[in-house]
Amino acid sequence: MKIQGKVLLTGASGFIGGRLRDRLLTDGADVLSIRRKGSPPSKQGRSVELEYRDLPSIEKLLAEEKPDVILHVAGATKGVTYKDFTHANVMPTVNLLKAAESKLPDLQRFVLVSSLAAFGPSAIDKPHEETATRSPIEFYGKSKLEAERAIEASKLKWTIVRPAGVYGPGDADYLNLFREVSKGRNVFFGNRDRYWSAIYVDDLIDVILLATQKPEAVGKGYLLSTDHHLTWGEFQAMLVELSGRKAMTINLPEFFVGIAAFFGELMSRLDGKPRLFNKQKAIMGAQSAWTCSATAARKDLGFVPKVEIRDGITRTFGWYRENKWL
Repeated sequence: MKIQGKVLLTGASGFIGGRLRDRLLTDGADVLSIRRKGSPPSKQGRSVELEYRDLPSIEKLLAEEKPDVILHVAGATKGVTYKDFTHANVMPTVNLLKAAESKLPDLQRFVLVSSLAAFGPSAIDKPHEETATRSPIEFYGKSKLEAERAIEASKLKWTIVRPAGVYGPGDADYLNLFREVSKGRNVFFGNRDRYWSAIYVDDLIDVILLATQKPEAVGKGYLLSTDHHLTWGEFQAMLVELSGRKAMTINLPEFFVGIAAFFGELMSRLDGKPRLFNKQKAIMGAQSAWTCSATAARKDLGFVPKVEIRDGITRTFGWYRENKWL
């Protein structure tokens, strides 16, 4: 499904946003990306340098460009303090909403890319559905929920998409798993039997585009996954198989995560930079299940995942190798 008209896109320098921008441009959309000050202009499409805290400049931009759709993908998954997360995930959302309400009363759709983390962990035998209570347990999820509540209070035509774990070409978060397997190491940190849901990046983009045009999506939020819930042991077994090489399985005790988180926090206090391993990530990793159902998206949007796990892993391995990430 293609977007008709002009699109204002945030987060185009990131994994999901960059993939979405390329898809929009391929489809012939008129795309304007917002980039933070200091970020280099993209070689793909138009972009403008802007600070999200500068509300008057956002209002001026919207009044001049008059986008038909706003796709808000920008955000942060890592931070040192809760203020870091609200600065990256809440404040930009609030200011974009304020500007759109003021300057774009006829906006066709405002789509917020949130996360399963806004709901918190699920029970092993009961993947989250939209009727579940949103109970985030760490800073990232709490900031995403705060952003969701801001958009839910808006008078705009909005839709929220809440993907589970997003992987695919260009992703850096799961890269280390692929890299370790490519080096012959299949490593677990006490998480082998814990469950999670995943969605391939291009399937997520399909839903974002569907959400911009389906009238059924107005004023609703959707959890997104392939509905194929699996353990990390099952997922990494596929990684090993599809890597084309043998790998030694290493089961490390979970307390190693706590140690890594401690030193990650220590380094962050010294230089102020967020680390992959920190207390917040350790909290997320200690849960028994992070799963959700995409039943509502299937019903309202006609969403059908095109890329199942094995195919997604194969495509991701191919991209990493082609681009010298492995």
